[in-house]
Amino acid sequence: MGRGVRRGRRATTVAGAEPGGRPLVVPTLIGINTVIFIWTVVQAGSINGNAAASLFDEWALVPVLVQDGEWWRVLTSGFLHIGPIHLLFNMIALWVLGRDLEIVLGRGRFLAVYLISLLGGSAAVMLFSAPNQAVAGASGAVFGLMGGLAVVLRRLRVPAGQVVGLIVVNLVISVLIPGISLLGHLGGLVVGAVATAALVYSPARNRTVVQAAALGGLTIVLLFLIAITSLA
Repeated sequence: MGRGVRRGRRATTVAGAEPGGRPLVVPTLIGINTVIFIWTVVQAGSINGNAAASLFDEWALVPVLVQDGEWWRVLTSGFLHIGPIHLLFNMIALWVLGRDLEIVLGRGRFLAVYLISLLGGSAAVMLFSAPNQAVAGASGAVFGLMGGLAVVLRRLRVPAGQVVGLIVVNLVISVLIPGISLLGHLGGLVVGAVATAALVYSPARNRTVVQAAALGGLTIVLLFLIAITSLA
């Protein structure tokens, strides 16, 4: 008689990722942002005045230019930083928030949440900011990670007080310090939380399909909101 072999299901995280992976997307994003910052410093010939670089003219989010057809700005603006302090704060936050979140979500899902959060911040700027206001920075995506981490902790029934406190403090800073895009931060925060919720609360059956459909639908909604600003 042949002996039957029972194979148990592989353990996964609440988002369906294989546990125990090492962060790869987070250090890659930090590297990309740093290289682009160095590029702008070289172009401008100044580390603190790097916003004078021609790349800012080509990549920064300016709603009226996006409405004129320069759509790439809604994403490329998230890889520009004005001065080393701006870069340092965002990259530290990306490292601190992103490491654990990438392990829980998995690399592909984490990257999707990051980029969709960035897009959410850009959509908020497009809808509510002045047409000629230039916006740059990864803060929208970083706020998305804050919202995402809060959702993951809620899903795991782990106290999220520290993360909520961090979000509140950063929102207060966004209000008090001139030149910071509060709208971009709020847009990224909300969209990041929604995207992460779609991942960690999706049913185990057909999980990948459901997650892809949810993230794809959210992306379409954001692109639609950005597109309608051109009709205003």
